[in-house]
Amino acid sequence: MCGQCKSLVEDQAQFCPHCGSAIVAASVNAHSAPPQRLGEGSQVDLGWGRVAVTSRLGEGGMGVVHKGWLYYNPEGERATEPPHPVAIKALHPMLRGRDRARRLFLSEATLLSRLSHPNIVHFFGLAEGDQLAIVMELVDGSALNEVIARHVQRAVPGGLPAMPFARAWHYFSQLLGALAAIHALGIIHRDVKPANVLVRRDGVVKLTDFGIARVPAEEAKNTGGMAPGTGAYMSPEQVLGRDIDARSDLYSAAIVLYEMLVGVTPFDRPERNEVMVRTAQVQETAKPISQLIPQAPRILDALMAQALAKDRANRYESAIAMGEAFRKALDLPESAGWSAQQEFAAHAQVISMAVPQQGSGVPTTDPGLPAQVAPPSAPAVPAPPAPAPAQPHSPVRPEPHRPRVTTRTQPIERFDAGRLRTAMMTAYKKP
Repeated sequence: MCGQCKSLVEDQAQFCPHCGSAIVAASVNAHSAPPQRLGEGSQVDLGWGRVAVTSRLGEGGMGVVHKGWLYYNPEGERATEPPHPVAIKALHPMLRGRDRARRLFLSEATLLSRLSHPNIVHFFGLAEGDQLAIVMELVDGSALNEVIARHVQRAVPGGLPAMPFARAWHYFSQLLGALAAIHALGIIHRDVKPANVLVRRDGVVKLTDFGIARVPAEEAKNTGGMAPGTGAYMSPEQVLGRDIDARSDLYSAAIVLYEMLVGVTPFDRPERNEVMVRTAQVQETAKPISQLIPQAPRILDALMAQALAKDRANRYESAIAMGEAFRKALDLPESAGWSAQQEFAAHAQVISMAVPQQGSGVPTTDPGLPAQVAPPSAPAVPAPPAPAPAQPHSPVRPEPHRPRVTTRTQPIERFDAGRLRTAMMTAYKKP
């Protein structure tokens, strides 16, 4: 932990990535046994299944991620299912005694257990024994920041976009679909950035890392007054520690699109530290894309200007509205995938209610997984009526968005959730 701003940092870090202060290694009691790490050869018991841990995939300030194999209980409901690879995210052993770190970790598990969307990493279960661990979908691919870096290496400065727009839209539309679904449940991600967007080899995008989602404003006090998040992608209101709503995530998503096209984020510079970047988010205006990419249509500048407006009242009202604005202005076809995203977002609350919660003893399933573990088509479930058309923004700052609640007195229609998932996965997979 940084002694200056109290932010969580990696064990081997020499400087805090948030405030730039030097990290002083904490003394260790030679007589105390070091916390046991989850490693190769370990096992995670989920009750209805057991995970055999294999190689380590990565490590961050909050946790360690390993690859593993999930074996179902031979006496359970899914005894005939073959084992398949999964990812295991374990709370860092040095953070076991940190109440705030534990709360953030458990919050991520709780949120993932509620979410059911083809563009969100699938949750299998939570182990709460000696080692807190979340078992989730293993994404065979790369993080979007790695994909962007490869395109930047091939790009010509002042020439074509770092990433072709058609490909950028392919990824961006899936990110917007995932955000639309979580926003319908009243969840704010708070850390939308390329490192948290995984791209499978078949072109399907998966949003991950919900560790600071829905963290209340008072939690910022535990990080030395700095709001949690990554400065290069944070909205101005998030930087200032104010109440945020879905439009904060949409601001971050717009920066992700900006970076896919230009190759850099609008406010980050090599000479700027985290504090300087956050200050720029509040005080500076993003340079128009057409100034960096002459071939870019001028309408793209107008779209980005609204998406990156400092006042959230001037931004797009929702992820779907934002996607539709870009699609129509840039004359993009309404694909089957994007149509499914809109329908999925409209029914997100009901689909989430149909997902088994953690601790139920029944593992959840996902059509986005390999064919041998794909579940049968989901049964038809009731859905709320379609929302009323969005009203134009009032000059007065609106109240924070609140999720719409479905009651028994509302008329309902029926639809096939499995059909939506299948249509979405089919549309976004590479041929």
